[in-house]
Amino acid sequence: MGEWLKLKAADGHELSGYVARPEGEPIGALVLVQEIFGVNAHIRGVADGYAKDGFLVIAPALFDRFERGVELKYEGEDAKRANEFWKKLNPDIALIDIAAAYDEARKAEKGIGVLGYCFGGLMSWLTATRGETLKMQPSCCVGYYPGGIGKYAKEEPSCPVLLNFGADDSNIGNEQVDAVRSAHPEVEIFVYEGAGHGFNCDARSSYNPQAAALARERTLRFLKTHVA
Repeated sequence: MGEWLKLKAADGHELSGYVARPEGEPIGALVLVQEIFGVNAHIRGVADGYAKDGFLVIAPALFDRFERGVELKYEGEDAKRANEFWKKLNPDIALIDIAAAYDEARKAEKGIGVLGYCFGGLMSWLTATRGETLKMQPSCCVGYYPGGIGKYAKEEPSCPVLLNFGADDSNIGNEQVDAVRSAHPEVEIFVYEGAGHGFNCDARSSYNPQAAALARERTLRFLKTHVA
């Protein structure tokens, strides 16, 4: 269903973006932000899934700043490489690349949502709070298990936000969830019992099909409410 195209960031950097298109006229557009494993099969599958729901979906390849064509699995040497890439990521630079995908999404002339997982979940939150500085004004943002969000909890989102957390996420302590909830009671926050970090990804050992299905149902309803 998907294809690759070239995006150009405001600082001149060229990066790839995976694009999944619906069969007919899109009901809205989504910028899909990757985990620390690149725009891999899982992320492309997420894009394809939301395209089937009627959205135009664009996933920018954030690792193109360091190495092109990075596509990693979730264990062994790939997991080690993912952590090395993660150390190189700068949220302010990642936002520039997300803005390049956002500019492409504008061509659909529809509402635009931002959806991210893991590091991408954090970047979705930062798009909500900082996007206006890069001429991004999303209709809404959704984050799954956004690692490190507690550090940015007091930043003010400019659009509706939904966040999905696993109750058993060893990477994101309850204090981070509580920090966002305390600072922003208007943000929709769901915590899934028995779910760990990466619970949405069927390629991970932490995959929780029940939590993934419920989170997707809530996410899709949220996106259709604010984007479509």
